[in-house]
Amino acid sequence: MRRRKGQVVGSAYETGQEDGLAVCGMLLGGSWVAGSGEGHDVLDKFRLTPLARVRASSPEQIGAMIAHADKAFAEDMLSPHERGAILDRVADLLSARADEMLGVMQGETGFATADCRGEIDRTVQTLRLSAEEARRLCGEMLPVAGAPGQARRMAYTMRVPLGVVLAVTPFNAPLNTVTHKIAPALGAGNTVILKPAGQTPRTACLLAQFFIEAGLPAGYLQVFHGGGAAVSAALSDPRVAYVAFTGSTEVGRIIQSQAGLRRSQMELGSIAFTLLAEDADLETALPKVVAAGYRKAGQVCTSVQILLVHESIAGAVEARLAPMVAGLVHGDPAQAGCVTGPLISLKDAERVERWIGEAVSGGARLLAGGRREGAVVSPTLLADVSGQMNVGCREIFGPVVCIERYGDFEAALARVNGTPFGLATGLFTNRLDEAFTAARRLRVGGIHVNETSSSRVDLMPYGGSKESGFGREGPHHAMREMTEERVVSFKI
Repeated sequence: MRRRKGQVVGSAYETGQEDGLAVCGMLLGGSWVAGSGEGHDVLDKFRLTPLARVRASSPEQIGAMIAHADKAFAEDMLSPHERGAILDRVADLLSARADEMLGVMQGETGFATADCRGEIDRTVQTLRLSAEEARRLCGEMLPVAGAPGQARRMAYTMRVPLGVVLAVTPFNAPLNTVTHKIAPALGAGNTVILKPAGQTPRTACLLAQFFIEAGLPAGYLQVFHGGGAAVSAALSDPRVAYVAFTGSTEVGRIIQSQAGLRRSQMELGSIAFTLLAEDADLETALPKVVAAGYRKAGQVCTSVQILLVHESIAGAVEARLAPMVAGLVHGDPAQAGCVTGPLISLKDAERVERWIGEAVSGGARLLAGGRREGAVVSPTLLADVSGQMNVGCREIFGPVVCIERYGDFEAALARVNGTPFGLATGLFTNRLDEAFTAARRLRVGGIHVNETSSSRVDLMPYGGSKESGFGREGPHHAMREMTEERVVSFKI
């Protein structure tokens, strides 16, 4: 087989060739098999050339996966110690084969090398955190003897896994977000059927292969492919007990409506703000804003989209930030020092370019960037943006940071709370009253003082409010969402 950029020759998850392209298979009952539905090409996101082909799984194949997963759950083959040991072995495999994962991930995502390696390192930590939590997941003693007439009773709770977990994951974190779904689920004793993003399926498949090699029994993890019809087919099966989804708010509504009374975790859309108060330490803040605004080409739910700057320092911020953004290396993600590679598709790059043009036509000032070449949009900085422009009221998911000035802190908080979303907000200030006021008043899932909106640590509870969703990632917190309490009492 001829090697293509971003392709690992002879990968275990490949099930043959079509038109000279390796076919990315699905994992069914412990074996990689071909999907029987419609196919599409997985593109090299920078060159816009085919890397591989993936075929959708049929409803019958998805039903067979759920049957395997349900059977494995019922057999309860793994102790907490064994689950933790498997997760640790997957972490070891990922560390040892990081270059292999980098080659797969970079081709199909277009992420810069530093972003890929950063995600791999974070995923190792997510796996190890999940292994720790798997070993110590437990309930608590209940002081029932303290109630009248209960002197001869004792009681405690157990954390009980729910069953088959359906995980539907996005393109923008095709390794770590996948791991945040499946590692806590497996660690808690559930089984998983995974539907990775169609643009980046091979990263998830290689991770699944590591689970096989680490000794995860067949049936505990299945991987299927497809679009909305495939997810709907999985949701139509009552044996699916829990849904973990990361994606757009629009798709989240559809999935939740079909999930019904089943429990779920929804990490949805966002417009992420970071505030620079008048006393903000710009030496610290501005490099963090650049890193958070342009890594992964701005395709992160918590990427800084709106930078709210106090009017007293706005001129200084613009003057200092513009050359920093203009100097960012962008283009080929494998290029040394590249910060911003292509967007996930040419269509998305064209949309971002169009929104920038509309903003400038509407009165925004272009301080840096604004150009597109293929799927690459140069890192862009806009000023004088209003909340009526697309870049000010819709999630841009591109390498664009928009500066808005504020004079009154209450107005700044109202601007953040005025969007339908509420995932995360950053605030740079040395004033405790403003910090605690923001923490109390902002309707978001996370507030990071003297960090940006994108300041996530994988052991934190992570999730949003309002139309940014509900439920929390982070191994400790996710395992409690993917289990339920069972009360056990004894009359002595």
